[in-house]
Amino acid sequence: MANSSIASGSRSPGLVDDPRAPLNRLSQLLDPGSPMLLHEFDEVAATVVRGQIDGLKVVAFCTDATRRGGALGLVECERIAEAIDLAASDGCPVIGLWHSGGAKIGDGIESMHGIGKIFAATVRASGEVPQLSVVLGPAAGGAAYGPALTDVVIMAPAGRIFVTGPEVVSSVTGEKIDMEGLGGAEAHGRRSGVAHVTAGSEADAYARARHITGLLARPGSFDPAAAGPPADLRGLLPSSPRRAYDVHALVRGILDDGDFEELQPKWASNVVIGLGRLAGGTVGIVANNPLHKGGCLDSLSAEKAARFVRMCDGAGIPLAVIVDVPGYLPGVDQEWSGVVRRGAKLLYAFAEATVPRVTLVTRKSYGGAYIAMNSRSLGATAVYAWKNAEVGVMGAESAVRVLHWKKIAAAPEDERDALRARLIEEHRSATGDLGHGVSLSVIDEVIDPEDTRARLLAVFAAHTTGLSFRGRHGNIPL
Repeated sequence: MANSSIASGSRSPGLVDDPRAPLNRLSQLLDPGSPMLLHEFDEVAATVVRGQIDGLKVVAFCTDATRRGGALGLVECERIAEAIDLAASDGCPVIGLWHSGGAKIGDGIESMHGIGKIFAATVRASGEVPQLSVVLGPAAGGAAYGPALTDVVIMAPAGRIFVTGPEVVSSVTGEKIDMEGLGGAEAHGRRSGVAHVTAGSEADAYARARHITGLLARPGSFDPAAAGPPADLRGLLPSSPRRAYDVHALVRGILDDGDFEELQPKWASNVVIGLGRLAGGTVGIVANNPLHKGGCLDSLSAEKAARFVRMCDGAGIPLAVIVDVPGYLPGVDQEWSGVVRRGAKLLYAFAEATVPRVTLVTRKSYGGAYIAMNSRSLGATAVYAWKNAEVGVMGAESAVRVLHWKKIAAAPEDERDALRARLIEEHRSATGDLGHGVSLSVIDEVIDPEDTRARLLAVFAAHTTGLSFRGRHGNIPL
């Protein structure tokens, strides 16, 4: 491949004036002056460059929306596939900027063969290097699956992702919908989960891509001396253990400067996932969010968390798992939507993971969800619990209703409340006591909330020094 430096003023005059031109877009993503062409300017509707993001070497490509809507023929596809293979060979991130109608219709099977080459290259690089996609305009047909195979999909406001456009949908099914409703940020950020990030502007999309690239590809190191003073994390939760709350405040309280890059925030919101730094080192966060569905796991949230766990494992990013879960969400809809099949994905992801991963139980962890949220039995590196947290098959109140309903029903009516309260306390002491978990070594230690950062940091610092702990697998889009 011919190399050609992209210095200021040296760009092709025909491309400079259109904001959709690949070099204009790539220059907004990459450090000033860093892009270097890997091909001379030609009529091919895809541009590939080497560049830097905050000094970090990356390979990036951009489809050319100024040429036939960015439609991709065999040559364009081979160029993109080469870029992905190059990034994998160099061990650096690859970032694709997508605005494309997909395969060139007039080229028939040749263009479809080329699209398949992009897919194959993406899968080869999966789990080897971070792969990000920024969708800046319509990404249709094959150009929809190109981003979908990557680790993180970022959508700008004008981004649209769909396999078939509104006209085809209307002609086949009779459904009337526009491009935004079919494949815009709301559709994929809230309904489908395809988009990990929905940006506020095209400039914001580039900024988020830069930030996430740095977190994944420049994980840094954990500095125990940077733990900072103890923080009152308990104060971020309501005083009543029955009250719901938003776990985001707790997540930000654990991370450096409260900086949290959340992924898929509007989809399956009962589980929160994302990236941040703890005393300088990148960590992945998986947290139940009681504000949504009481923090229960369900089919979608289990699948969401499982894919994130596998991404972090492949990238060598340690995991902090914050647990406040009453169990799996019951119901016919859940069973029919595959909660067993999808829940098994989360079990598999944690059991397979080799990165250091610490579990923190803040209030409760019950039933199958206790196991699924990175329990010791699945290989957790460390398990901590705050004082007064409960771990058990189910909550004490529910357990007493199941186990002692006959005894309660047989008691005089004016004595039932006192009996129920006594049985609940006895059950809690017998089965939910944290000391029993410690004695079985399924819980390492019961800790004060203000010591949380220091405990997490100590584990990560001890288990990431001089060790290779990265999972050896791809990041299939579960």
